Amino acid sequence: MNNILVLIRGGGDLATGVAIRLFRAGFSVMILEVDHPTVIRLPVSFARTVYEGKAVVEEIEAVLVSSWEKAEDIIKKGKIPVLIDPKGNCIEKLSPTVMVDAILAKRNLGTRINQASLVIGLGSGFTAGEDVDVVIETMRGHNLGRVYYQGQAAPDTGVPGEVGGESKRRLLRAPAEGKITPLHSIGDIVEAGEAIAEVEGVPLKAEISGVLRGLIYPESQVTKGMKVGDIDPRGIRKYCFTVSDKARSIGGAVLEAICAYLNKK
Repeated sequence: MNNILVLIRGGGDLATGVAIRLFRAGFSVMILEVDHPTVIRLPVSFARTVYEGKAVVEEIEAVLVSSWEKAEDIIKKGKIPVLIDPKGNCIEKLSPTVMVDAILAKRNLGTRINQASLVIGLGSGFTAGEDVDVVIETMRGHNLGRVYYQGQAAPDTGVPGEVGGESKRRLLRAPAEGKITPLHSIGDIVEAGEAIAEVEGVPLKAEISGVLRGLIYPESQVTKGMKVGDIDPRGIRKYCFTVSDKARSIGGAVLEAICAYLNKK
């Protein structure tokens, strides 16, 4: 398995869940990221390496590399390399066996079915059999983690899935445009009406009580209405620092698709 390179575009919490499941299964894994990731579940996102140089999630370490040539050394050390390459310029040079588009942009940002032997798209915006080989359902519900070899996943509704009985109210959105300054840390217990952060002096207040599960990287530039955080009404702090049930389900689906491809081959 370690001779098979899986390239994952995106290093957010769902992409990280996929990376961890494949890494533990024995695959060589590499992640491509943008230069300023806007992920909010930072403790469980390998995208954090872009800001901090490295990140450890569930005892697996990812390391930022300056070039695709240096990725091989990191893989040999039993770690996951992360490269800033938003356009995927290195894909042709790396010739991965599998490529997973885990950007979750709700639309295809340039992934093509010929970029690897097996190309997998997560969520809406892809058509299996056309621009990717396989599509994985990412919407919470009965079909979460379903593998599609034809057609598309469910369209994005713009409504976040329920967690602990809460949907829209659990999300934190920027109250203004500018630089965000946190007033709390991920893992803090917060109350409804409490200020979680400020954007250019404008307070961002929680609509519900719970544990602060996600918050965008400190001092990031945000736009008004942008998703910048997440409160988990279940109030279980350890959930903030481990891969979610949703990410594990999607990771298992990707693993299924890869194993099916290898078995067929």
